[in-house]
Amino acid sequence: MANKLERRNFLGRLTLAVSAAFAAPMQSFSQSLKQSYNALNPNPIIKIKPLGFQWDTADPFLFCVHHEDKFPKGNEAMGPDKTMFNGRHMGDDFIIKDGFRMYHGKVVPGFPGHPHRGFETITVVRKGIVDHADSMGAAGRYGNGDVQWMTAGKGVQHSEMFPLIKKEEENPLELFQIWLNLPKKNKMVAPHFKMLWREAIPNYLHEDSNKKTTKIEIIAGKIGKHKAPAPPPDSWAADPKNEVAVWNIKMDAGAEYVLPKVSVGINRTIYFYEGNTLTIAETLIKPYNAVELLPNMDVTLKAGNTEVSILLLQGKPIGEQVMQYGPFVMNTKEEINQAFEDYHKTQFGGWPWPKYDQVHAREKSRFAKHADGKLEEKKG
Repeated sequence: MANKLERRNFLGRLTLAVSAAFAAPMQSFSQSLKQSYNALNPNPIIKIKPLGFQWDTADPFLFCVHHEDKFPKGNEAMGPDKTMFNGRHMGDDFIIKDGFRMYHGKVVPGFPGHPHRGFETITVVRKGIVDHADSMGAAGRYGNGDVQWMTAGKGVQHSEMFPLIKKEEENPLELFQIWLNLPKKNKMVAPHFKMLWREAIPNYLHEDSNKKTTKIEIIAGKIGKHKAPAPPPDSWAADPKNEVAVWNIKMDAGAEYVLPKVSVGINRTIYFYEGNTLTIAETLIKPYNAVELLPNMDVTLKAGNTEVSILLLQGKPIGEQVMQYGPFVMNTKEEINQAFEDYHKTQFGGWPWPKYDQVHAREKSRFAKHADGKLEEKKG
């Protein structure tokens, strides 16, 4: 009983931390208005908006969070020394103190076992390590350029912990977690996760007339002959006609790159998260701002006097009503109520691991063990 109560309280805290309930059709800007705007004004910029902890996104995406923590050396349990816990709201620690947050972790930072239904998570780890475990019996360790793409579908519990595996030096972590919606027809598919190992993610390199380089990690979508690994089979991104793209763009100081146009009706936003200045179509953009762009125009990006990092999210909108309550994303209030009822009845398969904040052995290298028993192992 105590365990069930603890899980229920955790679900409530997760719900508040992620989102309040809302219902809205996923349209950030009407397509007809975009087209008329394009005809009247050649400027490709629709909107500029400062970024907070949670980044606003456009359909088919639900939101994006940029985690950046300067975790200290790890103790025997792969967490921070307990002397660093003073003044923290353990289990609900989202305010940076001493350079890091514990999130919902009490020993190891991260997100202990929690449920999802009706959408996908794309976890892009730029720096550091993530340990995965889930209610299907699958597990993994990935990081430092790897990406995990998980279809929650009809329901799954998973944990995402950030083990501090290094004892003698600090354990910095930087990642994006992106939520990609599923259309109604796929919301109740079987859960599935796929690893996009850094060795398999293509990098497109562009050199401008001044020999300055732009490097693009293609996590979803394609640039010319450079095509990302296939996403999970039931993803909105699996159909090329939806033109879903997730690109991590790194530009040398002073580099120029022309972002090629895509089809009318595609939602396209870039997030300027690192660097001093960026110019887009002759408009100066301050750091940590999002820029919504017209899709059917080539757009010139120019870095300022430092390196610049940009995340691009684009895709054809699903265009269905969204009803979200915390970790569940469906189309109606009734479906949300059903999700809660199903979770409390079945726990989406239960939890086959010794603890909800499951971490793997310190010496373990990168790996993925899938629900069907398939094992992938990587060096480093």
